[in-house]
Amino acid sequence: MPKNENQKLKLYYLYRIMLEQTDEEHGLSMQDILTELAERGITCERKSIYRDFKVLTENMGLEIIGEQVGSNYYYHVGQKQFELAELKLLVDSVQASKFITEKKSDSLIKKITTLASVYEAEELGRQVHVQGRIKTMNESIYYNVDEIHNAINQNSSIKFKYMQWSTDKKLVPRKTEDDSEIKIYEVSPWALTWDDENYYLIAFDHNEKKIKHYRVDKMDKISITGEKREGRNEFRDFDPGVYAKKNFGMFSGETKRVEIEFPEKMVGVFIDRFGKDIMIKKAERKGYYKTFVEVAVSKQFFGWIFALGPEVKINGPEEVVKSIKKEIKDTLKNY
Repeated sequence: MPKNENQKLKLYYLYRIMLEQTDEEHGLSMQDILTELAERGITCERKSIYRDFKVLTENMGLEIIGEQVGSNYYYHVGQKQFELAELKLLVDSVQASKFITEKKSDSLIKKITTLASVYEAEELGRQVHVQGRIKTMNESIYYNVDEIHNAINQNSSIKFKYMQWSTDKKLVPRKTEDDSEIKIYEVSPWALTWDDENYYLIAFDHNEKKIKHYRVDKMDKISITGEKREGRNEFRDFDPGVYAKKNFGMFSGETKRVEIEFPEKMVGVFIDRFGKDIMIKKAERKGYYKTFVEVAVSKQFFGWIFALGPEVKINGPEEVVKSIKKEIKDTLKNY
């Protein structure tokens, strides 16, 4: 590249040098900065750097701070777009996300580290432990999410195949009830939610005429139909957060208002699950309390209750009590 072409990139190179090589703990002297620019084919005077610092601060939001250390001045970037603690949080989230593949996790983390200085990037690098985590194997999930958003923006329904694991550990399309052909799902997408480390589409099912949800990483061959979405009335006051709370592990069931009794020490368990707005009242047993919550009654809900131990019990309604008793009896038959 000709020298004059390099000079045009001076401000860009200065921006990258300061962003990548300095932070609150590490600075560059003016001579360091001039040397870095010279290595990129750019010659300049000190005075022009001060003018450029002003441009970077006023027009690009990059705060440049000069501090005297001994007889020298060192310059570093002050407040960045992302603090190191925020970048660590992003890295942790990517690592923990089961719906992001191992390959994509590595790629995203590398991009996140470019937002830090080389010194901060070393700290982020020490956090990277992606290998061995349980991750989805579906690389197309990102395109699925994008296609679903496009359908929502176009107010269109979608069609897709829904995959399931076979005994030989391969994802295969679900078939119709008579097992004669691959089943094609047609739904109206209304929302996306993240629950239990998985991404879900919440949609209006055209055949069953009700709200259902689908694992996005198990959706295949999504296509936008161009047909107007159905279910507007059902989704008028829909709250994805409330829906996720009701459906344990995103397994559906008939929604019931359930009374649950528990010891005082477990108040936090129920607030963590259902939020601070739940009603908590004293129960008849000393040291026990009860709450009333809307849940989708399912085997997964009963499993959650079992996992809390014998001190937690369902008091009503009667049909739910009968159902959990039957579940216990059926389970005992296996032992």
